[in-house]
Amino acid sequence: MPVRAESPQGRFAAGALQIDGQVLLDADAHGKHLLLELGDDRWLHIHLGIYGTCTFGPPPVPAPTGAVRLRLMGANGYADLRGPATCELLEPGDKKALHDRLGPDPLRADADPGIAWRRISRSRTPIATLLMDQSIVAGPGNIYRAEVLFRQGIDPGRLGRDLTFGQWTAIWADLAALMADGMRSGRIDTVHPEHTPEAMGRPPRKDDHGGEVYVYRRATMPCLVCDTEIATTVLAGRNLFWCPRCQAEPDPPAAP
Repeated sequence: MPVRAESPQGRFAAGALQIDGQVLLDADAHGKHLLLELGDDRWLHIHLGIYGTCTFGPPPVPAPTGAVRLRLMGANGYADLRGPATCELLEPGDKKALHDRLGPDPLRADADPGIAWRRISRSRTPIATLLMDQSIVAGPGNIYRAEVLFRQGIDPGRLGRDLTFGQWTAIWADLAALMADGMRSGRIDTVHPEHTPEAMGRPPRKDDHGGEVYVYRRATMPCLVCDTEIATTVLAGRNLFWCPRCQAEPDPPAAP
């Protein structure tokens, strides 16, 4: 069925005109990028960024409110896109170039974690920074980088080249599982069963992202595992959280 498209805000008017009436054939996602295939062999590329939102609603379609960059309408309802970092049309070759510049995505069946490992294992950059580089690993954001490093007991300041292959495979497997759970539930929960509010007899966490976590946004609060105060700093332009005890670097071997 054809999709109706319009740009109430006007900033994507030319693009909306080109896709109006086209048939939506397929959807693809790579990291934080959504790609919709239209009937003219072109792809609508959307990246929400930090401030973008996409809201959905059933028919009847109401008058748009606010700065709606793109509205897509079909028989079953509508979707309004506001404030995205990217909203553009791609030719097939441009889509391939986008995939090529992104790292493997833990949610994709075709992802090869070895591609990321080859870059990480040679890097003098902290692993917490590397996990936020979408050209190395596509998909994880600030919450997942902090939580997966805690769950694996890895100091966020450890350099990529000092990470072992076993640690990397554990990080990748944990990311894949956590992100898949988050996609299914619509919220980010990273605590093990023994550390849930019910198991520990503590109040549920109240936060915008709506999930139970170990360290994210818990600065100065006690670690759920060892009671050490959660630390925070800014790394790669984002607030980083970790437990100085659970994620302490191992002592170097004693001199012979």
